[in-house]
Amino acid sequence: MGWDGQEDPDMPLNFKPGRKWLLIGLLATMEFITPLASSMFAPALGYMDIDLHNNSGVLSPMVVTIFVFGFVPGPLFLAPLGEIYGRRPVLSASNVFFVAFQIGCALAPNIGALIAFRFLAGIGGSGCLAVGGGVIADLFPPQQRGLASAVYSIGPIFGPTVGPVLGGFLSQRLSWRWIFWLLLIASGTMTCCNGLFFRETNPRVLMKRKVARLSKELNRSDLRSVYEQEDDANKSTRHRAILANGLKRPLKLLFTSPVVFILATYVALIYGLSFLVFTTLTAVLHDAYGWSPEICGLAYLAIGLGFLCGLVTVAKISDATVVRLASTNGGVIEPEMRLPTCAIIACLIPVSFFWYGWAADQKAYWLVTVIGLVPLGYGMIGVFLPAQTYLIDAFPIYSASALAAQTTTRSLFGGFLALAGPSMNSKLGIGWANSVLGFITLAFVPATALVAQYGKFLRERYPVNI
Repeated sequence: MGWDGQEDPDMPLNFKPGRKWLLIGLLATMEFITPLASSMFAPALGYMDIDLHNNSGVLSPMVVTIFVFGFVPGPLFLAPLGEIYGRRPVLSASNVFFVAFQIGCALAPNIGALIAFRFLAGIGGSGCLAVGGGVIADLFPPQQRGLASAVYSIGPIFGPTVGPVLGGFLSQRLSWRWIFWLLLIASGTMTCCNGLFFRETNPRVLMKRKVARLSKELNRSDLRSVYEQEDDANKSTRHRAILANGLKRPLKLLFTSPVVFILATYVALIYGLSFLVFTTLTAVLHDAYGWSPEICGLAYLAIGLGFLCGLVTVAKISDATVVRLASTNGGVIEPEMRLPTCAIIACLIPVSFFWYGWAADQKAYWLVTVIGLVPLGYGMIGVFLPAQTYLIDAFPIYSASALAAQTTTRSLFGGFLALAGPSMNSKLGIGWANSVLGFITLAFVPATALVAQYGKFLRERYPVNI
């Protein structure tokens, strides 16, 4: 059993544009709230320490970073579950999980409980990350995925920058616990909206449902989905074996595909070092300029401005570049066509580390320091979005697993490296600490150029049996 022709309206690629963008919008909105939760608490650490009688310099930043650690195991099992059982049930269940533990965080009696609830909330919050890439691959052909990825990424991009602004004002004017009550209200509302309006997009799952329906209506047990191989039909009842294979898929992609490993490692490095800046920015600006938490939160808008500029740039040139390069390649689209500009834009990241670090170290005029964060946001988007779309193009059927491999690596780096920020700044000084980050990111700039040049050869030379 297959689709009723290439124009079948039930095929996700043929959904009406309004329906496609509604689904992407629902994902993007929820994906705004979960990253919001990752950074929103950063300006409130001082108030939490007083309220929960915490004197540990390790546990305090752990409350922020532990949420990102939840993104490590979450996508590894949520992404394969979405590929096996459907995007919608995985998204709904993870959203409910995220909402429930906002209540736990708001009512946490001590810092240990708060850390535990934050970790569990992070696992639930990883649901959108786990299924987002798969939904884009389900709904859009390659020449439209650049714009779709850009729109989908609006939430993850601006969540971490708006979070500290809101967190600073809430913690100073009300209480640090109100941060979680606000997250509860926002995430609860969007969970209800997703439950009402989100529809399944996984073509394999939709076809499986069609086969089951027609088998019952026609009283025929010999029908099977066109997506199934001969031996898959015999395994259809062996759910545990199918699930076990699916759970292995992200790790298999990460460690057996050179292109996935290179891009995942590079993106993870950038994310980890940038998250280090995010988690220490409030303390740096407080020490250098004596700013209050709510004013420090406004400085994150500079990173958001960089994100916005990078988003506009990538949305404008990504699909256009693919179409232009495909016209010179006999009309054949290659995933590597997403990456030519990455290496150039990536150069802005070390520039930002040097600029911001030494401006803060020398206590330059505050505007000089804050503007130094703009290239960081621009460079991050200029690398993250093309890398994300590349993995969707290279592994369209299993794009959720490919992105899960990247998300897991990125979150692992982000959580651990952020913990090193306070000690680095105190031992090396803000200038040299950020210079070290700048030199590291500068050394890895050629990574995307390497994949752009040799990615096709590596994919063909090292195919992944998934």
